[in-house]
Amino acid sequence: MARITVEDCQERVNNRFLLVQMAIKRVHQYREGYEALITSRNKEAVTALREIAAGKIRPEDETLYTPLPEEDAAPVAEG
Repeated sequence: MARITVEDCQERVNNRFLLVQMAIKRVHQYREGYEALITSRNKEAVTALREIAAGKIRPEDETLYTPLPEEDAAPVAEG
């Protein structure tokens, strides 16, 4: 299994503080009963980071989000 790092997530969101806030919000959502958007056997925090790195979770302000070239325009959840 590949490791997830903050640098992987920063390819999408280039603000560490926002990145932490997004991950915390997503962990709270898991604990409220939301399902993960990706398949993962990791803990909640790692799963949240994986979702951010995969582009499944985006900041509310889209100007802070950097799409990768291979990303399509599929709808995603707001984080």
